[in-house]
Amino acid sequence: MSGVVRIDARGMRCPWPAIRLARALRDGARSVEVLADDPQAPAELAAVAKASNAALGIILDDFYRIFVVTCR
Repeated sequence: MSGVVRIDARGMRCPWPAIRLARALRDGARSVEVLADDPQAPAELAAVAKASNAALGIILDDFYRIFVVTCR
């Protein structure tokens, strides 16, 4: 997969954002942006990133968070 994969997980309760991130990484994505508003998302997405040896960054917006996961 080339480019950035964008996942809109707003309104999804965990573990769904993490499952969608894990699927994208497993399918070969090198960079993934996840839009998520579930309070558990930071911990869940961090765990997936760590398990995949990827870096996790968080961009705060006025309405929701954008989690940027990049494979090392």
